[in-house]
Amino acid sequence: MYAIVEIAGQQFKVEKDQRVFVNRLATEEGKEVSFDNVLLVADGDNITVGAPAITGAQVGAKVLKHLKGDKVIVFKKKRRKGYRVKNGHRQSLTEIVIESIVASGAKKAEKTEKAKPAKAEKAAPAKKEAKKAAPKKSTAKADDLKKIEGAGPKAAEALVNAGFETFAKIAKAKPEALSAVLTEASSRLAHIVTDTWPKQAALAAEGKWDELKELQDKLDGGIEK
Repeated sequence: MYAIVEIAGQQFKVEKDQRVFVNRLATEEGKEVSFDNVLLVADGDNITVGAPAITGAQVGAKVLKHLKGDKVIVFKKKRRKGYRVKNGHRQSLTEIVIESIVASGAKKAEKTEKAKPAKAEKAAPAKKEAKKAAPKKSTAKADDLKKIEGAGPKAAEALVNAGFETFAKIAKAKPEALSAVLTEASSRLAHIVTDTWPKQAALAAEGKWDELKELQDKLDGGIEK
């Protein structure tokens, strides 16, 4: 039995007890994690294909350790311009072991509880209040969060939409909370490590750009070397 599942923005063909190296996850070492974006499950001749994901399917795994991959050299050159840039990069990875593959029913219990809103009429005003509160976030002037190393345009947009539109707010947030925001926004952002973001944001909020640059020179994709 095997499955094709999306983990941290990448698709993997996995089987039980298989070890897989994926983009860095926010889960601590030794803890269990599950992935519900299962695209295909094959059990002998019985093959189930999702559209795009299979409802109720889930792949369970355990985080073994966090590590860095082999160094990749990136060399850029422009002819007749005297332009040469050489950089090295080591991708942050997480080693996991696949513990279970569930073809269906993994989310039925949760869905049945949510499918029985005894107070559906009272829940509607709460949604309206949430919609009314959303524009208040957009009216605040957002800082250029892309100045935080490791935060690209998509990550910055996700932070602003979640209410972290200024350096000051990010400085007070915990890295786990920031990682949760990125993971909820898109699975392609789940591998981003936010450990140094509050520290970077604190320097940016105080206008200490020189100190921020010194810190970022010691980072690799937002991660301390």
